[in-house]
Amino acid sequence: MALKSTVYKVALQVADMDRSHYRNHALTLALHPSETEERLMVRVLAHALNAPGDDTETPLLPARGLSATDEPDLWQHDRTGALLQWIEVGQPDERRLARACARSERVVVYAYAGSAAIWWKGLENRLARLQNLAVWQLDAAASRELAGLARRAMQLQVTVQDGAIWVGDGERTVELQPQALLAPAR
Repeated sequence: MALKSTVYKVALQVADMDRSHYRNHALTLALHPSETEERLMVRVLAHALNAPGDDTETPLLPARGLSATDEPDLWQHDRTGALLQWIEVGQPDERRLARACARSERVVVYAYAGSAAIWWKGLENRLARLQNLAVWQLDAAASRELAGLARRAMQLQVTVQDGAIWVGDGERTVELQPQALLAPAR
């Protein structure tokens, strides 16, 4: 018998002063049996950092990510169905990112865990040619601390100011300082 995903509900309050984005988001996420709570929480963070600014834009939605090779963790389409954002969590391979950059206007990767630096060193030169790719690295200790906030029902507050991020649940707060490994060409 196959293991089933575990459902997590998140009431997410975002105050992103860097983007002037102040919104509440209700998320229902499935934790895949092979996924860790650390990865789940990085997905929540990715949503907070990339959600559209107002109701006139189409929403950022969860995709099948781990379960499908042709879908990211999060994505946003415009009203015509064109792919605007492709967001990956973890350490995707070069081919996957090249295909994503060919399909989407903007591709963002949030690499986490202690092995992220090794992954990046192996791909850095080959990914530099992808003009619409942004790669961010989260400190391994901070992402593990973020996993400590995971609950089946969560109320989280995310505050972003000058590149610093605070994620709190009313009792505890985790501070993150994502490092830009690759910024898209403008």
